[in-house]
Amino acid sequence: MRVISAVLLAVLGGKANPTAADVKSILGSVGVEADAADVERLLKELEGKDIAELIEAGRKKLQSVPSGGAVAAAPAAGGAAAGGAAPAEAKKEEPSEEDEDMGFSLFD
Repeated sequence: MRVISAVLLAVLGGKANPTAADVKSILGSVGVEADAADVERLLKELEGKDIAELIEAGRKKLQSVPSGGAVAAAPAAGGAAAGGAAPAEAKKEEPSEEDEDMGFSLFD
């Protein structure tokens, strides 16, 4: 993740094709030592590709990934439409005296 961040920082800084030395310099400036194999592997994968296009392609892929909220809401809506019982209102929990006064004051 650090290597990817360093590459993105280099691109934002104006280097369209950052080198391993650029990445190591960025990471070294904050005291992080980069694994040379990781840096070379990432740069090899990015060779000849535009970072902005890769990010946009990733966003499109993420749009098709279902999220937890949508999946949980679908069965509840389907059950109500099929004539299921309406969900009961959630009870509001009233705070007990113990919760309100713990026997001391923060300002004593």
